[in-house]
Amino acid sequence: MRPIEALLEIARDEGVTRVFGNPGTTELPLMDALAGAPDPEYVLGLHEGSVVSMADGYARASRRTSMVSLHVAAGVANGLIGMLNARRSRTPMVIVAGQQDRRHLVQDPMLSGDLVGLASAATKSAVEVQHASDLPLVLRRAFALAARPPAGPVLVSVPMDLLEEDIDVAVPARSPVSGPGVAADVVADAAALLAAAERPVVVAGDGVGRAGAVRELVAVAESLGAAVYHQPMNDGVDFPGGHPLYAGMLLPRNAVIRETLGRYDAALIAGCHAFMPHHYTPGPAVPDGLAIVQVDEDPAEIGRNFPVRHGVTGDLAGTLRALADRLEGRVPSARARAEWLGAVHARARAETEAAARGAYGPSPLDPRAAAHAVAAGLPEDAVVVEEAITTGLLLRAVLRQDRPRSYVHTVGGGLGWGIGAAVGTRLADPERPVVAVLGDGCAMFGLQGLWSAARYEVPVTFVVMNNGEYRTLKDTLDEGGGTSAQRGRYVGMDLAPPPLDWRAAGRLFGVEAVRAGSAAELRDAVAAVKDADGPLLIEAPIAARGTGR
Repeated sequence: MRPIEALLEIARDEGVTRVFGNPGTTELPLMDALAGAPDPEYVLGLHEGSVVSMADGYARASRRTSMVSLHVAAGVANGLIGMLNARRSRTPMVIVAGQQDRRHLVQDPMLSGDLVGLASAATKSAVEVQHASDLPLVLRRAFALAARPPAGPVLVSVPMDLLEEDIDVAVPARSPVSGPGVAADVVADAAALLAAAERPVVVAGDGVGRAGAVRELVAVAESLGAAVYHQPMNDGVDFPGGHPLYAGMLLPRNAVIRETLGRYDAALIAGCHAFMPHHYTPGPAVPDGLAIVQVDEDPAEIGRNFPVRHGVTGDLAGTLRALADRLEGRVPSARARAEWLGAVHARARAETEAAARGAYGPSPLDPRAAAHAVAAGLPEDAVVVEEAITTGLLLRAVLRQDRPRSYVHTVGGGLGWGIGAAVGTRLADPERPVVAVLGDGCAMFGLQGLWSAARYEVPVTFVVMNNGEYRTLKDTLDEGGGTSAQRGRYVGMDLAPPPLDWRAAGRLFGVEAVRAGSAAELRDAVAAVKDADGPLLIEAPIAARGTGR
């Protein structure tokens, strides 16, 4: 089997049905081979940032490792933001990057570069294949490593001439791997600690959603009667948003996390990557004296940023199931705690709902009303792909999604991810409506992804929250008492004038676009996406603040 044939054979065997890419000269052997093959399908993007984002959304929705094809040093550089997001969000992905012809690499030809050096900081691993006979083995290793906890992107640099070699290479068989078992004695000790707590709390990390362990975590929380918080800036649904025990998301500041967790005497932290604060505040995230049980698939997470009483690694769903079994019927006060917490959380949710509904009106919309309108209009079983920095926080407060993988975000923070991720999500799961909620600044970074949505007729609705500013920067200055905030003047934080015309942007790429004239119109436009047969862009004008205009 020739090297290029081996590449495609391994991709198929690893479950790859689509390759996301933007081709160049070094990818011509691959493109030529795909032209004569029934599969996989090649999904074209106009920019590598959109390409990697599509693969990110596709891998999460399909629960399979995705595959990306990038072009030499420039293509890898353009895709780095997406790789950083995928690494932070632990998305399994194999990136095959075409390198220049080895026969003149010594001459520093155009487009060549250190692909491995470029990608190393943004991937789990980056390697360049030197011999055609090594290609199949390196690819097998890449797919295995990408999926192994902690999952993430792996880059393989493949010189163009290597793929064109006319030699016979062997394809190693795929090696299925079973996860480690559950440590029964450690689970027993952990259960005893949690059962004895008077004020237990649970922190649901994104590892829970990735592992399909939401049901098991619910059983643990109900056995304890414990309040449950999502990790800061969670990437998915790791605990049902409508559950009476759900207390919301921890804000990404150590001081706030510490104050919140300080109300409790024992904590179960499940599948959570070290809390990852955003804005600096002094001190640790965990208060002194808090007894912690930490469970994670990645052994490196246990005790990484804070001491724990009991750490359990291995299969997350199995560990939580064993913990729930140990706790069942063991905490007499669990029901009373749950009823009290349910009443507290219901009152808080009702107050949030009332405030948002009271802000409804014509555009420019109050951000609370805009967020609520999207949540209220969502069709049943819809998936929300969110990349709206400030409005996104308001949206989290009113979403009540219970089904796992109904909410998709990237904690990586590299802007421009949302449009491509939404396209990839819908391609992987075409039965569920997809609504992408985007900040105008975020959307500008990934605008080219709209073209792929139009080309492949992907029925995604893109809601662009247009406030004409980088509001999160202004809010941060306001909170910190910046002098520019006191003067009402901000440098480099306004996107108008001239105003961005999002309807024109949609039409440029072949996407139908409308503008919401009120919160009610936005709600109704989102509700209509259940019958969509193509992409739609909804511009939602949001009231700006702190601009001095």
